[in-house]
Amino acid sequence: MPRRMEKIREAGVNELAAQQKELTETIFRLRFQLSTGQAEALKRLRESKKDLARVNTLLRAHELSTTSQSPLKKTASPLEKAASRSQAESTRSQSQAAPATPRPRKSEKA
Repeated sequence: MPRRMEKIREAGVNELAAQQKELTETIFRLRFQLSTGQAEALKRLRESKKDLARVNTLLRAHELSTTSQSPLKKTASPLEKAASRSQAESTRSQSQAAPATPRPRKSEKA
């Protein structure tokens, strides 16, 4: 297993993208074999899923490292956006919680 991970880490971005495509196709074929009842596909399916996860992790790490080095403005992640929204809502709800003075009622004409 460590050899496999070293081999994946040494690969370039283009090679990782090719491996990703190949592994997704392999997983599809293995799932099909498993549905037809071929038992030996289960072990290879598990290994392929783990390899695909490793490749996706390395691709994402490379993507993050290239975006952190670029001078472009960083966009907020969905978690950061949600946090800022909840902060804004809490300040809004605090300011609207108790009005300063009650409004006088209009007198009704009978």
